[in-house]
Amino acid sequence: MTDRASTGAARARRYEDILVVTIDHPPVNALSAAVRADLAAAVRDAQADPQVRAIVLAGAGRNFIAGADIREFGKPPQPPALPDVCNQIEASAKPVVAVLHGAALGGGLEVALAAHYRIALPGARLGLPEVTLGLLPGAGGTQRAPRLMGAPAALDLMLSGKHLSADEALKAGLVDALAGESDALDAGLAYARQLLAMRAGPRRTRDAGAALADRPAALAAVDAAADRVAKTARGLFSPARIVEAVRAAIELPFDEGLRAERALFLQCLDSPQRAGLVHAFFAERETSKIPGLEQARPRRVERVGIVGGGTMGAGIAVSVLDAGLPVVMVEQDDAALERGRARVAQVYDLLAGKGRISADERAARLARFTGATGYDALADADLIVEAVYEDMDAKLAVFAQLDRVAKPGAVLATNTSYLDVDRIAAATRGPADVLGLHFFSPANVMKLLEVVVGSHTAPDTAATGFEFARRLRKIPVRAGVCDGFIGNRILATYRQAADMMMEDGASPYDIDAAVRAFGYPMGPYQMMDLAGGDIGWATRKRRAPTRDPALRYVQIADRLCERGWFGQKTGRGYYLYPDGARQGQPDPEVLAIVDAERARAGVSPRAFTQEEIQRRYLAAMINEAANVLREGVALRPSDIDVVAVSGYGFPRHRGGPLHYADSVGLPGILADLREYAKEDPAFWSPSPLLVELADAGRDFASLNRAA
Repeated sequence: MTDRASTGAARARRYEDILVVTIDHPPVNALSAAVRADLAAAVRDAQADPQVRAIVLAGAGRNFIAGADIREFGKPPQPPALPDVCNQIEASAKPVVAVLHGAALGGGLEVALAAHYRIALPGARLGLPEVTLGLLPGAGGTQRAPRLMGAPAALDLMLSGKHLSADEALKAGLVDALAGESDALDAGLAYARQLLAMRAGPRRTRDAGAALADRPAALAAVDAAADRVAKTARGLFSPARIVEAVRAAIELPFDEGLRAERALFLQCLDSPQRAGLVHAFFAERETSKIPGLEQARPRRVERVGIVGGGTMGAGIAVSVLDAGLPVVMVEQDDAALERGRARVAQVYDLLAGKGRISADERAARLARFTGATGYDALADADLIVEAVYEDMDAKLAVFAQLDRVAKPGAVLATNTSYLDVDRIAAATRGPADVLGLHFFSPANVMKLLEVVVGSHTAPDTAATGFEFARRLRKIPVRAGVCDGFIGNRILATYRQAADMMMEDGASPYDIDAAVRAFGYPMGPYQMMDLAGGDIGWATRKRRAPTRDPALRYVQIADRLCERGWFGQKTGRGYYLYPDGARQGQPDPEVLAIVDAERARAGVSPRAFTQEEIQRRYLAAMINEAANVLREGVALRPSDIDVVAVSGYGFPRHRGGPLHYADSVGLPGILADLREYAKEDPAFWSPSPLLVELADAGRDFASLNRAA
């Protein structure tokens, strides 16, 4: 064993006639400029060293290379460029082996594809997820992956952003062998010596042709992918460029394909969508940075209790069971408990039926689940989540019982969507132990979790909420106490804007179509039908005594609910759902009700363009978001963006409502609000924060930097 160099980000050491280059750039071996420079230098020097017969590329720590260094995003690129490093690796006159363990993602996998041979350890994860940042693999990934795994599989890998396991990568042709050893160094040395014994020389991916030998079939796969992208990408920029790049891999010589890939990559790099996706990426990483909690230590959580076995309670239970924690569910009687147990089991039955989990794993998770009909079963729980229906009296009754049985130091959480967490906490003798954990439905799927910090919530209680979210693999966002917190408060405002447009002349189907055209997966009335109109109806009735008489109240939704039209679950709402259909059809009777309500309200309907619908919808959203921020309900603009993107369907490539507002310019948003305020000053009154920022020539991003 001989030291060749100790260069820091990537160190080279010779083991007899094999040079091992180890990327060592904590925490994830991201491809920083220093890593790229050291890697290039090691491969270059190896060419001139007669004692080196083969090169092994490996990663220190848990990963091979997890991708680009996010700390370099937005900065001028530093040489050497990754495409040049990959080409240099591939051009090596001595065989290069990449040993993949942990994450081999993005540029990390592109480095491996440029190597001549690839061996994967158990637990390795391979992927080209650049599409999630509005990019495409720009260091040869779109050219090399199809040559190894074929066009259909490569397109699926790049367009989905998914990860492949080591076994899947072997079957796909991305790796050549699976390692028996669990140590990357040992596996790489053993495989390299085996290759040398076989006199195996460099085997360049650029020369691989078998996977693309059937050119008509490969081009047919590209055409099919282009059609899918056109129908499903909802205006996203980079998926179509990925398809174009793979087409280039089939139709052009390798070097020309690389040039085409680079041109397409630079188009993506300059796209506003890339900026929005990168903003969303960083915003999610900022949500856990809470002023005042830096020194707070989360409490230990080993056992979790859940009160309520409805759809939400069962979904929360699944999330907790998936995290490896035991759950005890409390319901009011045996029949309700059995229904809750069945809901939990149904989720795992579906997962097992689809092959997502094994039968053994299903059994192991359900073995951690127990139930009871008495609150005393919660006496040993470290954290208890109340998930009963959205009624203050019901929640106060539950918390009075929890206060009686919970052990000292147990965290008590309410899964309320709107209600006053401080009032709920006042039902206990220890309000410092109480917080809100607002899960989103379905709770075992949705990533967002609003952590609602009350006026008496202790720092370690809040820290426990954030740590609990992390264990559940959710994105926690700190919210203050108000009706609806961050997300539902803003939602109520832009839905009101939609209702006013509907009464003024736009059909619910026009509004839904305009919102989808902006990039949402569904419009507000489709979403109401999916969630159930009775939920919003109950909230409106609860708020009726305190409703501001100066604010316009549109009654169309109430007319539907009075008929029992609650959406998909009743077969009709704003849309018709014949025979249990999931896709709704426009309903002429709904349009007749809308017309009748316009007449009752004395409204003369007018036409709305798609652009006008979008501008009003978004102006209402942005204005209320500014109020939420000004009042301290949200800590920073980027937190609001995360809530909108992760919980409410705001198109991720637009970054979130406040990033979007910055991109179009606050003065324009303010001008729209002032114009709309001429017809309804109470609803459209501009937020003082928005006025302040626009007048000062500042944007919301400046408040992110100050947070």
